[in-house]
Amino acid sequence: MDGASSSTPPSSETLEQAQSRHRREAKDLQGRMTSKKKNATKKTRRGVNDECAEMERQMRDRHAEELRRISGEGGGDDDDDDDDDDDDDDTRIQNNEGVGEGEDGVDVDVAAFAEKMRALGVEDLATRPPQNPTSKKDEDISSGGNSGGGGGGGAGKKRNRQKERLARRAAEQEAAATAAEQEASGMTDRRGAEREKMRGEFEREGLVEEEIRPDGHCLFSAVADQLRQRGVPLGGGGGGGGGGGGEGGAEGSAEPGYRTVRRRAAGYIGEHGDEFAGFLEEDLESYVRKIRDTAEWGGQLELLAVANVYGVEVHVVQDGQTEVIRPTETATTEGEDGEKKRIWLAYYRHGYGLGEHYNSLRTKA
Repeated sequence: MDGASSSTPPSSETLEQAQSRHRREAKDLQGRMTSKKKNATKKTRRGVNDECAEMERQMRDRHAEELRRISGEGGGDDDDDDDDDDDDDDTRIQNNEGVGEGEDGVDVDVAAFAEKMRALGVEDLATRPPQNPTSKKDEDISSGGNSGGGGGGGAGKKRNRQKERLARRAAEQEAAATAAEQEASGMTDRRGAEREKMRGEFEREGLVEEEIRPDGHCLFSAVADQLRQRGVPLGGGGGGGGGGGGEGGAEGSAEPGYRTVRRRAAGYIGEHGDEFAGFLEEDLESYVRKIRDTAEWGGQLELLAVANVYGVEVHVVQDGQTEVIRPTETATTEGEDGEKKRIWLAYYRHGYGLGEHYNSLRTKA
């Protein structure tokens, strides 16, 4: 916080001066919170949001306390009978008569507090009565108020503080919701922009998208769909090594197509460890086992392995552009025109809730 927001306000400060200072501090805090949120990463976003909420809560509590103190200090100069009036009010609270109740049924203290909150730019919610006031506290206050003697004044003060806390909490929630809406309205629709770019590339290449289930196997399922579309056997046929072992995933096989592609890609990576080890953050054996036997997401390394295992060019459309991954092995699978067979995949970074995703791209009929 800057000096104005953390130092004790001068004792001679008027209500208008305090409200002006509060507005400056609120504007400054909003700017710093916006900067923090923009610079937050995916890992730190939650902590930054919690920190901003706590900073805003502390500021509002402090502002409310300062306004209450200034109002209390200024009230004693207007009328010599204020103390007597306070005693009368306490007595009326004690007898459940309603202190200073106006046309809207709101206590005078709360209404005054609402006016102060509105001066700071917080509207409406500060004046709403609580929907479900805490029954136990109300019972305690009522029993204390009817017990007679000096306890009545204390019960009234507790009751007012509770309402002020509710008003502050409502104001904080409203301010947080408004800030979130403003932040969301200024954010780019990345999902929509990505979809629009992808559609343009699909049209240029004459492709139609085949949806693949986003279950962790999407890359391998999309590859299996493409190989079938191009007439390339999943368990063998032109290309490098990598755990051939029969027509896995082909018609009549009990093994799912994505599982066959996983097994063969993992086998290729294991057999050519020198080419892949430098890109891994763990030992080669553990990585190969994870790709082969679990739902671990696939990526660039697995696509390179697929290109070599099946001897095909892998064309990946992403963000409106096409990346081509070619096999390094000499053996390739050729089409009728003598060219390497191509498989087409669509790669999304923002289009799916779970994160990155691959779909199959079939030739438009």
